[in-house]
Amino acid sequence: MILVFGGTTEGRKAAEVLEEAGSPFFYSTKTGEQELSLHNGERIDGAMDAEAMKAFIDKHCIRLIVDAAHPFASQLHHTIAVVASDRHIPVIRYERIYPPRDPDITWIDDYVQVPTDIHSLLATTGVQSISKLKWLEALGIKVFYRILNRESSLLLAYEQGVTDDQLCYFEDSNDIEVDADAILLKESGLSGGFCEKVAAARAKGMRIIALKRPELIQGDSINGPYGLRRAVEKLLPEFYPLHSGLTTGTCATAAAIAATIRLIKGEMPKEVPVMLPDGETIMVAVDYGEDYAYCTKEAGDDPDVTNGIEVRAKVIASDNHGLTRTDPICAEKEVRNSPQKSVAIYGGEGVGRFTLPGFDYPPGEAAINKAPREMIRHNLQTILSPLTSHLLPLKVTISVPDGEEIARRTFNPRLGVEGGISIIGMSGIVKPFSEEAFIDSIRKCMEVAKASGSERVVINSGGKSERFVKALYPDLPKQAFVEYGNYIGETMKIAHELNIPKVTLGVMLGKAVKLAAGHLDTHSRKTTMDLGFIQQMLQESGITIDISDITLARELWKRIPTGQLQIFAQTVTRHCAEHCLPLLPNGELTILLIDDNGKIYEI
Repeated sequence: MILVFGGTTEGRKAAEVLEEAGSPFFYSTKTGEQELSLHNGERIDGAMDAEAMKAFIDKHCIRLIVDAAHPFASQLHHTIAVVASDRHIPVIRYERIYPPRDPDITWIDDYVQVPTDIHSLLATTGVQSISKLKWLEALGIKVFYRILNRESSLLLAYEQGVTDDQLCYFEDSNDIEVDADAILLKESGLSGGFCEKVAAARAKGMRIIALKRPELIQGDSINGPYGLRRAVEKLLPEFYPLHSGLTTGTCATAAAIAATIRLIKGEMPKEVPVMLPDGETIMVAVDYGEDYAYCTKEAGDDPDVTNGIEVRAKVIASDNHGLTRTDPICAEKEVRNSPQKSVAIYGGEGVGRFTLPGFDYPPGEAAINKAPREMIRHNLQTILSPLTSHLLPLKVTISVPDGEEIARRTFNPRLGVEGGISIIGMSGIVKPFSEEAFIDSIRKCMEVAKASGSERVVINSGGKSERFVKALYPDLPKQAFVEYGNYIGETMKIAHELNIPKVTLGVMLGKAVKLAAGHLDTHSRKTTMDLGFIQQMLQESGITIDISDITLARELWKRIPTGQLQIFAQTVTRHCAEHCLPLLPNGELTILLIDDNGKIYEI
């Protein structure tokens, strides 16, 4: 069982990640005022001291703690650390993402360090900090306190001697209505609106003073949902029925980071930090060859033919532009402002080439999509500095041994990627049997189909139905045939969004009877065959047969008299059209019902 200490944005995100497992957990807040919807989690409210926490852990067999409490809840962090150590329980600290500390901000470690060369101060550090700032008032400095507009906060403020003219309130925006010389902020990170508050204060011409966040006490630190899931999978493997994996883009980035560290520092770490597109950072295992670094692709429990492959990166220094970089300031600007010049990315052995339009890059380019390229560049720029400017631009070559052979078992040939696999991944992480990942692949196939110039796209559930339907459209390019798996509704929506004028839906009877009943996702996890509705369609077709003992829809092809198959097929496809046509309001839809022998019934 897992115990989460939340009450924050990070706490809410932690709950969402744990809900994906379908396993029970506990979610604890101090006040109970956070709005949160839980299905598998059980909410508990009220502060816990060390003894109460120990008793709860013992009673409920807690085996893992997720500390997602506010970064300034120092006492709670300390209690968690002490109790976890006493009970030998691992702790995952869900930390916030923090921007680099701006040197133009006055940074302090404690309230007693607030500068006194000001006349007035707006303190946004919370109602609990009022008593810690009273010494400023004693020096004649006017202090305004921005607090939450709720009864408990007001009562606590008045108890500390605050007057109404000193109070202002946190609303939905970060607008500053108080005129003060300076503002005092907590280093609350991106989710705490720190950057927005700084920007608002600068717009008012205020001096900015920031209280540094407390240092992490103990535990593994993560700063995003993917990192949390992977940490839980490692520490409590049974919590998630299926485990996540890494995209080829993340593997390529990790390998490039490792190779760059080796080039610059001569070090070969076994793990490297990889910043994902959403801004969070995860640790990824790497290893090294003679002149390259590599990351072994892990697919988790997602069925993926690329599982276990090596994604390699070779990084060399070059100076193709013939520039001299003796000025550190100019060099730093180049690293930050000219990513294309500072890091050049190439595809090597086993990485395919785009041969058709419709991708992020034109035909002939290495099949490394935009998101992985940006990941590689962004991560390497965090390593580079003016001291390494003489190495620029870096040449990064990504390669995959046996990639050409592996690619034959992927969608790549259909998409127009030849000669190897593609380096892809929008999020950086692969969730097992992820609907999002599958739908993303459908979208890419549909985009390529449109880019092929074909005005008709033929969508099918799989290779078998596609083989039968291709005979009807011998002149269409292979890219015009797209597999939807079970996601008929999502595929139709994509067709509409892409303004594809003509769509042919090829469907076999097992999925057709589900679609006819209104199920746009036909996966067996979501829906089963409805015998009652099938009986209704038989009656509409004027067919009287006993189907009470059938277990598979395809048995109907043998049960229904041959002379009545056409009318039944028309009834099924008519019902299918009722649910599909609204999703394609501006397009022409053709529905083909296919039997096991390849005979096609068209509405």
